[in-house]
Amino acid sequence: MYAYAAVAPTQGQMISLVLPEASTAMMNLFLEQVGQTFSKYFIIMQVDQAGWHSAKDLVVPENIRLIPQPAYSPELNPVEHIWDELREKYFHNRIFPSLEALIDVLRQGLCDLADDAERLRSLTGFPHLKITF
Repeated sequence: MYAYAAVAPTQGQMISLVLPEASTAMMNLFLEQVGQTFSKYFIIMQVDQAGWHSAKDLVVPENIRLIPQPAYSPELNPVEHIWDELREKYFHNRIFPSLEALIDVLRQGLCDLADDAERLRSLTGFPHLKITF
C-alpha cells in the first residue's frame, strides 16, 4: 500500500489517498482527485523524480502543473514533513498485528492531519512557498 498526499500549506489543507501501488495509473487517480477537490484553484504541485511522476501515460488535469524538484532534495518538498510526522507520531516503535491494522493507523494519521489546518501550516508552510498577490 502507498500513501499519496498533496498539501496546500497556506490554506492548511491536505488531500490523501491510500492506494495499492506506486504507478502511473495510481498517480492518475490521485491527480484526478486533487484536481477535482481543488477545482477552484490552479495548482503547482512539486514532485520528486519518480518514474510515475513523468511517465508519458500520466494524465495531468488542466488545473495542475507538476514541477520536478531537484534530485536528492526531499527537504524541499513540504509533503515530506507529512511523512516525517506520520512516522514520528503514529508508527514510531510500534508493531502491528496485520497489514490491515497498519493501514488503519495510516488512514487515521492522514485524517488527523487533514483535520488540523494549523498543524499542516506549521509543518509545511515554508517561507519560500508563500505567494502574495
